[in-house]
Amino acid sequence: MGVFENLRAGQAYDIHDAAYLKEVHGEIDRSDALQFQINQTNPKQKQRILDLENRLLHGQMTDGTFFTPPMHIDTASRVFLGKNVYANHGLTMMAAGTITIDDGVMMGPEVGFFTVNHEPKNIRTILTKEIHIKRNAWIGARVSLLPGVTIGENAIVGTGAVVTKDIPDNAVAVGVPAKVVKTLD
Repeated sequence: MGVFENLRAGQAYDIHDAAYLKEVHGEIDRSDALQFQINQTNPKQKQRILDLENRLLHGQMTDGTFFTPPMHIDTASRVFLGKNVYANHGLTMMAAGTITIDDGVMMGPEVGFFTVNHEPKNIRTILTKEIHIKRNAWIGARVSLLPGVTIGENAIVGTGAVVTKDIPDNAVAVGVPAKVVKTLD
């Protein structure tokens, strides 16, 4: 198993570990180079942006899936996308712990996914937990999703929320920390 799969399985890593540096920082460098090109491309050149996003995300930008630049995804190989997924500008993904986004998900501007955390007693040791967004969820502007959360099918997370716990299917959640305020019919 590689570093990313070990992280996904719950293994902690010292950020100076040789395997971590090679695998994770190699992917960060690859992702950064492609995103630099994406973020510098004229917005009218939609096909070029889509082609670069497909290189970044290994051909997953099909069937209506598109991210509006600018964006930053530190380890794009750890992002798994469904069909017809949309993210508005300012998307941030710290994805070393894996991010899975199912079909039909929409995200507003400046949404942040954070799968990585640090050991409190040794901040140079990282831990990750996977984030999963289920079908047709809607994530509002400037929402922060913290390690290990799952957003249920058809759920809505309101603008500015900080999601620290799972949100069930068909729920509307708002606030800091996010709390379910109603269930959709």
